[in-house]
Amino acid sequence: MLDQRGHAHELYYYSDASAIVVVMQGNGCPIVRNLLADLRALRAVYEPQKVRFLMLNSNLQDSRESVADEAQEWGIDFPILVDETQLVGESLGVTRTGEALLIDPRDWAVVYRGPVNDRVRFARQKETASHHYLADSIDSVLRGEQPALQERIVEGCLINFDVAHTDVGEISYADTIVPILETNCLGCHEEGGIGPWQMNSYEMVRGFSPMISEVLLTNRMPPWHADPLVGSWRNDRSISDEHKQTLLRWIEAGSPRGDGPDPLKTRARREVAWEIGQPDFVVELPKFEVPASGVVDYQEWTFPHGVAQSGWLRAVQVIPGDSSVVHHVLYGTSRPNSQGKGFSLVDDFLGGYAPGIGADAYPGELGVRIEAGHNQEVQLHYTPVGKPVADRTKIGFYLHDDPPARILRTGVIMNPDISIPPRKKEHEEVAYFVFDYRATIFQFLPHAHYRGRSARFGLEYPDGSSSLALSVPKYDFNWQTGYWLQEPLEVPAGTRLVYYSVYDNSAQNPANPDPEETVYWGLQSWEEMLFGVFTFAWEGETAEHPVHQRDRMAIRMTMGYMDADLSGELDGDEIPESKYGERLREFLSIGDFDANGSLGLEEWLSVSRKMRRAN
Repeated sequence: MLDQRGHAHELYYYSDASAIVVVMQGNGCPIVRNLLADLRALRAVYEPQKVRFLMLNSNLQDSRESVADEAQEWGIDFPILVDETQLVGESLGVTRTGEALLIDPRDWAVVYRGPVNDRVRFARQKETASHHYLADSIDSVLRGEQPALQERIVEGCLINFDVAHTDVGEISYADTIVPILETNCLGCHEEGGIGPWQMNSYEMVRGFSPMISEVLLTNRMPPWHADPLVGSWRNDRSISDEHKQTLLRWIEAGSPRGDGPDPLKTRARREVAWEIGQPDFVVELPKFEVPASGVVDYQEWTFPHGVAQSGWLRAVQVIPGDSSVVHHVLYGTSRPNSQGKGFSLVDDFLGGYAPGIGADAYPGELGVRIEAGHNQEVQLHYTPVGKPVADRTKIGFYLHDDPPARILRTGVIMNPDISIPPRKKEHEEVAYFVFDYRATIFQFLPHAHYRGRSARFGLEYPDGSSSLALSVPKYDFNWQTGYWLQEPLEVPAGTRLVYYSVYDNSAQNPANPDPEETVYWGLQSWEEMLFGVFTFAWEGETAEHPVHQRDRMAIRMTMGYMDADLSGELDGDEIPESKYGERLREFLSIGDFDANGSLGLEEWLSVSRKMRRAN
């Protein structure tokens, strides 16, 4: 669940706590407001003993925005988990605000539920409490004992549940449930899709209904990870609260079949094909035998792509030979004399594929240049699935008939010098990119590996204002999603795009290969990356009037991660102790034209170009 600040919380993540307190909150409730001082006092005593304090809001009338306003006005600094669907509150059986649930992480049992104390009641408030029900129960848990008082009636504001949705008698499998599945699930869970099982009949859906319930309640499916209050996305595949409520209540009622034919049995089988027609040319990758288990090194291929005449791409589609083993594909081009060196992230990168991504058609009159005689560069990551699989992936490229009105560019914010300490739950690394000219941003793609926890793209404007462009509170390595803006974002020259990547190197991260290791940059999944991709177009750049400068982009990328204090210049103490660092110190010694002890972009660029001409 997300709290009022947009931070993600999962109960299992607090398995290292000695106890967990969840207090029901509701906006405008005087009981909760009057309890805040008591709760802060309890937190001061018990948080050092690893007791975790949370609040939960399941009110129908409260939204995350209004909860955030209430928290700011009343100084509520507890995380308030916002139960938009009311499904968590219903499942816990809560009815009133002010109720405290005490959870023992040893077996995840609710060992006490009731009031915090007897100080605050409907009719009166006492100066001090006579009975400290919650504190006494916490003490029992800390001693390894069962609390003597396990449940007590609460006096608090009634929680407003949407009773109109509690009757499932009118929910039709054929007319209501199947359309919801078609909208949210069948794109993957059909024959030929990437889902591990197919929703091809009522019997299959009913058989997997407990699993459907679990992945909906835990927000694992559908796979969409952007904060719904930050940005609007044209490829949004999230499920609405209404659809989620309907599905879960139908499942809780026993998944009734009803009368009539089963629409899933007569639904046409999806053909794995080119979604927007036959490509102008197709690159077929070499056949690869994926073993049943183990770790497969990244597969990289370089070969002529076969384009007879230079042109402009308008779309690309990747069709995996076997989607169950293809984790992701990155592809680009390289010049003939650079064979084997890979493509440049700032100039020759064409795109990528991950499960759930279909044809990647560029919006509007955008295009990407592809040159005749250049090489195709492909990096493919395979993940074994328990049996040997033969894969032969294809990439289809679609060309514009005429040069496009605008050129689509790719930028990358990266930091190969990251260092993630052992056992750290939230370790943040930051890097940035500055737009030298006015630009339009179309897409963001955050990337990390197993320890990735959350990611954000923020914008800092020349006038001093700032905004959050994308927030991914719960990053999932299994879904490498590119978030395409519903409305492209125009930014003025001088705007800084800041990428924040948060890592979880603790034992509470179930995907963590080893929480005792310090983790550094690396290609493999047990290593890590700070790698944020964005696609954009320079204002006024056309095929006839290019603006893009390859060397300027490369320096911007490097400065964006070395400039630790985000000053916009590279200080001497920010230059790493390495062979490359030695070269940068030389640049600083001869290029610090304003004698301020730092290397600015124009100084760096001037020295770099001068030394390149000399060589």
